Amino acid sequence: MHGIPVLMARGKGIAEAWENSLVLLDREGCALRTMYDKDGDPPSKDCTMTIVVEEPLSEPMIHKDFPGGLEDLQEYVMEVLEGIKNHLVRDSHDPDDTRWEYTYNQRLFHYAVPSLDKPFDQIEGIAQKLAATPYSRRAQAITWKVWEDNDCYDPACLQSIWCRLTEEEGELYLNSNIRFRSNDAYKAAFMNMFALTRLQGLVARRIGELCGRQVRLGRYVHQADSYHLYGAYFQEFQERFLGGLQRRSFDERTFHYADVADIMEEARPMILKKVEAMTE
Repeated sequence: MHGIPVLMARGKGIAEAWENSLVLLDREGCALRTMYDKDGDPPSKDCTMTIVVEEPLSEPMIHKDFPGGLEDLQEYVMEVLEGIKNHLVRDSHDPDDTRWEYTYNQRLFHYAVPSLDKPFDQIEGIAQKLAATPYSRRAQAITWKVWEDNDCYDPACLQSIWCRLTEEEGELYLNSNIRFRSNDAYKAAFMNMFALTRLQGLVARRIGELCGRQVRLGRYVHQADSYHLYGAYFQEFQERFLGGLQRRSFDERTFHYADVADIMEEARPMILKKVEAMTE
């Protein structure tokens, strides 16, 4: 086959699936230049990737080798689910405003169209649609704004969220497909997957409230048109991540979320104080 490889990785939980996707990308990805390369950087490794997480809540859930700490992970979850940084998004009508182009929370929960006064809460829309018609194929949310993102410096990487319910042995399961146009496999994908499975849980709970039945989490599918390792951090990836596969067992490479959930929750005041400082 000519062109970008199309690869598929899977795992029972998030940590296993993410780890398997990186091993596969390193082994079978192709070499491609990017617009962020500096002089002397080797080409990135790239592919089109589908990652299947069979049971999003299964433990161990957190991989120790994602580039960040537990507080960073909690901050990102709060950013996506709670919108703690929405006020840092730039005013698109002010050319001198150099703040962020977007947050995912803003695009998902407050999707604004210039000609309309009221933004769309797309996540509530998904929940209401599936509560009314569980088998609907139309329950989705998008982030792309054609009138902004084709020309802005840093357009949204996450493109869409699609959800559908299945009923198995009398139980309802929420299945989710997440699509990224571009996804930094090593530095971002794990945090993306962790936060978006938290969002999957939020949607499931809301559907349950609306229809009066418990909704469990079904499989989570993470799709990336460009799933890449930047050449600039090949050495770090080889030494830290791939080296860790040789030095430690899978249990030693992962955390159980249940064991660190309290630590992450206790970080909330510090995170909010940090965001306040960013605002100032």
